[in-house]
Amino acid sequence: MSRKGQCLDNAPMESFFASLKKELVYRTTFSSRHQAKAEIFEYIEVFYNRQRRHSAINYRAPCQTY
Repeated sequence: MSRKGQCLDNAPMESFFASLKKELVYRTTFSSRHQAKAEIFEYIEVFYNRQRRHSAINYRAPCQTY
């Protein structure tokens, strides 16, 4: 399943979850499951999707590509 050209390769998701863990989860102590869900949602929707620089788009934030 990890051979070159496999459509089921999960490398992009592994990269995303590594970033999520390094940038949020390992740096934060959550007091409840609800707080963890809220902060992870905010990380994904506000920071990762809008502000974080991505190598795939020449190290620009997604909001700068348009």
